[in-house]
Amino acid sequence: MMAEKNILAYFKSPDEAQGVARKLEALRVVDMSIDRFSAYPGGEENGIMHPITGDIVSLASMTLNSSLSNRSAGILGAADPSASGMSASEDGTHGRDILLTVVLDESVFHQALNIIEEAGGLV
Repeated sequence: MMAEKNILAYFKSPDEAQGVARKLEALRVVDMSIDRFSAYPGGEENGIMHPITGDIVSLASMTLNSSLSNRSAGILGAADPSASGMSASEDGTHGRDILLTVVLDESVFHQALNIIEEAGGLV
C-alpha cells in the first residue's frame, strides 16, 4: 500500500494552475482538482442592476461579482478592501483565488512541491 500526501496550492489564474496540473500528471497523481473560491456567495451576477438608479444591493455585488441577499450583507461585503480595489496584501495571498488540490504518492511529494513553487504557486 502506498502512502499518500496532499498539497493545496494557490494561484492567480486558472491558466497557471492548469499548466502546473499538466506537469503534475507525469507524477503518480491519485486525484487533482482546480477550483475558484471566494469569501462571498455567488460568482455570477445574473440579476439586472442599474448603478445610476441605485438598483444594486452593494458595491460588493458590482466589484466582487457576489450575489448578496440583503442590505446588511451588502454593507459588510462593501467594507472589504477588495471591493474598492484599493487593497494591499503583505502576505502574498492577494489575488490568489484559484486552488489546485493534489493527492499523490508521498515518494514524489517534494518533486511536486518544486514544480508548483517554480510556477509561482503558493503552498
